[in-house]
Amino acid sequence: MLRRTLLCWAMVLCPATESYSATTAPQFPDPGKPSMSRENQRALGLKAAAEVYKQMPVLPDNSPETQYVRQLGEKLAATIPAQYSWPFEFHVVAQKEINAFALPGGPMFVNIGTITASDNEAELAGVLAHEMSHVYMQHSAKQAGKAQTTGLIAGIAGAVLGGAVGGMAGELGQMGINMGAQGLMLKYSRSDESQADAVGAIILYKAGYNPQAMADFFKKLESEGGSPPQWLSDHPNPGNRQQAIQKEIKDWPPKEYASDSPAFQATRQHAMGVKAYTAQEIAQGAKSGEWAALNQKNGASFNPAGSNTIHATSPTPNEPATKASVALESVLPGRKMVAANLGRVKISHPDNWQVTVPHKQGNFVTIAPPAGVTDKGVGYGVLLSGIAPRQGQSVNIDEVTSALIKDMQQNNNGLQQVGGSRPITAGGAEGRSVVLQSRSPFPAANGQPQAERDLLVTVPGRDGSVIFMIFVAPETDFPRFEPTYDAMLKSLKFR
Repeated sequence: MLRRTLLCWAMVLCPATESYSATTAPQFPDPGKPSMSRENQRALGLKAAAEVYKQMPVLPDNSPETQYVRQLGEKLAATIPAQYSWPFEFHVVAQKEINAFALPGGPMFVNIGTITASDNEAELAGVLAHEMSHVYMQHSAKQAGKAQTTGLIAGIAGAVLGGAVGGMAGELGQMGINMGAQGLMLKYSRSDESQADAVGAIILYKAGYNPQAMADFFKKLESEGGSPPQWLSDHPNPGNRQQAIQKEIKDWPPKEYASDSPAFQATRQHAMGVKAYTAQEIAQGAKSGEWAALNQKNGASFNPAGSNTIHATSPTPNEPATKASVALESVLPGRKMVAANLGRVKISHPDNWQVTVPHKQGNFVTIAPPAGVTDKGVGYGVLLSGIAPRQGQSVNIDEVTSALIKDMQQNNNGLQQVGGSRPITAGGAEGRSVVLQSRSPFPAANGQPQAERDLLVTVPGRDGSVIFMIFVAPETDFPRFEPTYDAMLKSLKFR
């Protein structure tokens, strides 16, 4: 199990970790830290989600629509860095109007009318990615912080949530969450919308969808006659949405985007035959308790610890490491390789693996599938960094390699060297490779701990620095990844 930090031993990291070309794939921004804790956001979101099941008709988890939306949501959630992720949940509301909303902490709801209004999978993915971005940026919690600072409390239907504004209702109101005749609604600012568009574009891009599909769907809603969909009332247009997204993505590496799938079209067709209700009908049914009874009858119960919970790439930072084994399909490298410019070096990597650049010296660049990284370490992928000697000192590759191993063993309990150092050629230079072994952060399929192979490769640069890479995978899976790791080594170039 290798953490993404390493103590600097009388040396400094080379600028390979300090720059990242604009021609590489986009990186997720730091969402910041609102005054409300993650635990409180999650708790309030779950309470609000439970209210939705009382006030709206929700499809059961085994419905084709819910199953499909969950699969699509899981694909999108897997792109989010582990340290910023949330335990996303996906639910479908049997409402005709076009709408979707995400609650603090991860519960998400999409109206069946949104599924039928989407022309293809990319458009629906755009709606989900946009909503997930509000959770990612913690907009509701930041809204609460503003309310607490100014003393303003957003309007909330106390009769629906039970009693006067206060307790949960008051806290939700401060987060801009309103449960009224139109169902559960969240109020966002135009600045929030711009941020959600930008982060949603990154999610779509990394999941293999054209980010423009998100703007196209929203534009289609705006062009409809009559009263605007509820989604547009909750999500004000920040202005020049299409142009802003085009500007955001213009320098990103080109991709072959997916736009549709047979699964989406089959789900959309099935959704057209599902009984759905208008907002007015839902409001009337909420008063009589109709939906709570119907949901119970249909087996649509709210169970955040059940099968409708997706922990994206890892638990939240305050939760223990994941106890579930990772599905091999979610971490296997794609067939297409793309180049990443990392300051002094350039290296190719699978296009479905994410490059994460550290914010400070002492940390690794990580090239890994999102599902292969947890808050405890990297279980699948590559860690890359570099060291430079002090001024006037020369570097001996064997001494550097030995010192690196010693330092890694001091900071990774249980890390063992397997065999001796071997010569290897990479980037036009002769380096060294050493096989190490540790414990994987992911258990085996039977739930038991499993060994991990960590292949350390050190390569001297032209300027006297040393680039080192650690190729990681469980011992039993390593042969499946070895051809990709070999290709990455062969692609290494010094700049």
